[in-house]
Amino acid sequence: MRNAGVWSEGVVRAARGEPDVSAVPTPVPGQGDLRFHRGMVTAMALVLVAGFVLQLAMGRSSFGAPPVVHLHALVFMGWVAIVVAQAWLAAGGQPRLHRALGGLALAWLLAMLVVGPLVTIAAVRTGRVPFFFQPQYLLLADPAILFGAAGLVIAAVGLRHDRAWHPRLQIGAFMMLMGPGIGRIIPMPLLGAHAFEIASAIPVIFALIGIARDKRVHGKAHPAWAWSIGVLAVVLIAVRLVAYSPVGDAVHAAAVAGSPAAGSDGRAYPPPPPL
Repeated sequence: MRNAGVWSEGVVRAARGEPDVSAVPTPVPGQGDLRFHRGMVTAMALVLVAGFVLQLAMGRSSFGAPPVVHLHALVFMGWVAIVVAQAWLAAGGQPRLHRALGGLALAWLLAMLVVGPLVTIAAVRTGRVPFFFQPQYLLLADPAILFGAAGLVIAAVGLRHDRAWHPRLQIGAFMMLMGPGIGRIIPMPLLGAHAFEIASAIPVIFALIGIARDKRVHGKAHPAWAWSIGVLAVVLIAVRLVAYSPVGDAVHAAAVAGSPAAGSDGRAYPPPPPL
């Protein structure tokens, strides 16, 4: 009876000179979005990796860093690989592999939450903070950005069955972690006291691209983009307020206690490297 009704409606439409919409194949919901998100994540990963490759090619970094730095690079670049693989599996119609890799991604996220703060604390304690960052600020800003991104990932996992929220929140988390790569491309020493915020805000361009695409394809932007940008903004504002307060002073003093940096001024910029 249902088919007969559809057929009758088609006949009526044909008699009126209207197109028979029942004969038009229905597209798979969200498939175009998944391909777009795959392209976004791939482009973001290429930009991120390009920043580190550029630094290595210009001789500003080397493989002579302490072991904790190499561990940090392994863990965080591994996360980039996982995010890219997840985007390609989702767009390629491989839900089982996507879900299986998602379990590994959660375990990997826990490793990032441990290794990330460790490498920042080690840099502050050993005087290896870049000369355009105040140690006290970096000590709070790096972990705060990481935990903010982790919050978006956890939200995305909680909404893993929602094909609109899940990928957009994952892209938002990836966006928050792009600062180190962007900072190796732009002239950080020339950006003054807000160099960290600028490097962290530039990746918002990708969220704006997502907003523009949503408006063009769906008629309005998905709220996940606003949430992602909002989390980043709140983190940066909170860090700016806390870092230059007695709380920031106390955190820095506790972090450098018993190290060569003990007793140093956490608000003072390190000297630039010799030319």
